[in-house]
Amino acid sequence: MPPLLGNRFDDGFVVTNLDAAINWARESSLWPMTFGLACCAIEMMAVGGPRYDIDRFGAGAFRATPRQADLMIVAGTVNLKMAERVRRLYNQMPEPKFVIAMGACTCGGGPYYKYGYNVVKGVDLVVPVDVYVPGCPPRPEALLEGLMRVQDKIRTMKTLAKESTVDVPMIPVRTGKVQLPEEYATPEKVNEFQKATKEAAKPAKA
Repeated sequence: MPPLLGNRFDDGFVVTNLDAAINWARESSLWPMTFGLACCAIEMMAVGGPRYDIDRFGAGAFRATPRQADLMIVAGTVNLKMAERVRRLYNQMPEPKFVIAMGACTCGGGPYYKYGYNVVKGVDLVVPVDVYVPGCPPRPEALLEGLMRVQDKIRTMKTLAKESTVDVPMIPVRTGKVQLPEEYATPEKVNEFQKATKEAAKPAKA
């Protein structure tokens, strides 16, 4: 308590400002959306179990609709066909909303970065991401760490102060285009690589 206010109130009184009180309520009642795309969703489900107990962070109420959620945990590989749905769900979430990119595939394409022509090379090309949780898959403790980093960001938000704005996350400037391997550099190399693959796939004669 500041010195000017010391010993001026009885026990049980808490002095704070409205911004801090609102941020405390927001960070203590995050509602993630029930949203799993691939294998990372299994680890996200484990976080909701009794061993890790995400309820102690106030974020255990997984909502089945984006209109009641303020945290999107993108857990798993995002295909190009799914990217439109991810963006639509994000737009339906109320402000302020936050996004955790969980897993290597979500953060940057993962093992599909070179050959996965149908995989988005990072969900930050679709929606703005607040916290990245790398791993393949990341353990539940890593997701809890990402949740705490989101809470740290909420704690510093200023929504009611004069001439202040909510901190908007920076979106990395990347093209998102697939970096083709050497064997796909030219059409001639593509034909040679496909012929060699077919030959190698032929069953061996008895």
